[in-house]
Amino acid sequence: MRFETSTIKDIAKALGLSTSTVSRALRDRYEISEETKKLVLAYAEKVNYRANPIARSLKERRSYSIGIIVSEIANNFFSQVINGIESIAYDKDYHVIISQSHESYKQEKLNVEHLASRSIDGLLIALSSETQDIDYLRDLYSKGLPIVFFDRVPEDFETHKVIANNFKGSFDATEHLILSGKRTIAHLTNSENLSITKERLGGYKAALTKYHIEFKPELVKYCQHGGMHSAELEQAVKELLPLKPDGIFISSDRLTTGCIMALKKTNPEVAHNIAISGFTNSNLVELFSPSLTSVKQPAFEMGQVATELLISMIEAKRPVTEFETKVLDTELVKMPKQVGNKFL
Repeated sequence: MRFETSTIKDIAKALGLSTSTVSRALRDRYEISEETKKLVLAYAEKVNYRANPIARSLKERRSYSIGIIVSEIANNFFSQVINGIESIAYDKDYHVIISQSHESYKQEKLNVEHLASRSIDGLLIALSSETQDIDYLRDLYSKGLPIVFFDRVPEDFETHKVIANNFKGSFDATEHLILSGKRTIAHLTNSENLSITKERLGGYKAALTKYHIEFKPELVKYCQHGGMHSAELEQAVKELLPLKPDGIFISSDRLTTGCIMALKKTNPEVAHNIAISGFTNSNLVELFSPSLTSVKQPAFEMGQVATELLISMIEAKRPVTEFETKVLDTELVKMPKQVGNKFL
């Protein structure tokens, strides 16, 4: 059974109007009288008329679709970014197509190339933890595909970028541990090549320096797949525990929640004696055990800003040659101290 939809031709025939008059009335053009517009719109609603996006895209040579690449949708941070993207895109009549890299360069490249082959109008992308070669993105960009990077961005790519203030967020989280009396503070982080890894490591080091605490490379553990593989996380925790850290600063959402689970699994007694601060946008932080001081990123806003920048590139009448990197502030959310049965 085939679902039949009404077309502009059907409406024109039923109302005794030309197809061009119906088309202009539906688009609220000034040259069509208010009476005719009301007549056309009323009949269009009656027959449940919907504009044909394929016909529109063929006529305007645009698909009105935006491609999105993230490591995984289940990640709290990325799901909130996507919500922000959709809030702007749908309001401006764009659809979004979401793909996951699962921290794989190969999967990321396949997804991007597939989206490009489907004639997306632009691409929003946070690079995978494996990605180092971005020549394939340069090639698509040089051929006219607008690209905006967010969160995980390359250094040498001239386009718009939207990031959090990773340095300050990391500095604040590490400083909080130091002011809580911690001196042997470990750092659990992502792949070394990611921009967020470098920026957050910089904030961690700066806080140590400010309080005259020696930076020890052995206290820094890199997780190539960003916590998506539990074995990788558990191994990192096992290597840290003999060094007897009294605090751990963790640099990403999945790593933060995964580290708490790995600590409890590896050594539950020690887990509650280690103070933890980390980047996470989870809405359930207060339920974490051991408790956690979190660095929250403006994920929803990041998605909105990135989408607005991308659409401005898509709809620009002339080639865009001036770009900016938007840096959004993070928020340190401190967990209250518990004394007996009371929180202070």
